Amino acid sequence: MEDLDVVAWVQVHEGRMLAVRSRGRDLLYLPGGKREAGETDWSALSREVREELALELDAATFRELGVVRAPAHDQPAHAHVRMACFTAAYRGDIAATNEVDEFHYVAPADRGLLAPAARAALDLARTRGLLP
Repeated sequence: MEDLDVVAWVQVHEGRMLAVRSRGRDLLYLPGGKREAGETDWSALSREVREELALELDAATFRELGVVRAPAHDQPAHAHVRMACFTAAYRGDIAATNEVDEFHYVAPADRGLLAPAARAALDLARTRGLLP
C-alpha cells in the first residue's frame, strides 16, 4: 500500500502548535494537504494554507522542518502518511474556510487531540526546539 504523500505547515505561537479540524473529522490535523499535478512543496503548501485558513505564506521564510511518517487516520486507501513539514511566516488573520471547520493552538500535552501524523509533527517541532 502506497503512503499518502502530503505537505504540512507547522506554525507555533507561544508554545502551541496550530492545528485544524476538517469537516467530518474527529481529530485535528496540520494545515496542508496533497500536491496537485506539477506542484512543488511551496506551491502546494501555500495554496492549501490559503484555501484552509485565508493566509498568505511568505516565500522568503519558507523552510523545511523535516519529514514524518505515521499511520494514516481516516484514509482507508493508505496505511501511512508521509508528511513533509515546513515553517513559514504569514500575512493575514487566521480564519477557518472551505473544508476546515475550526482551528486551535494545541500544547504538547494536548497530543491526544491530534491525528497520528500531526502527533509526529508535534514531536518533530519539539525536537527542533520550536515547542517546549
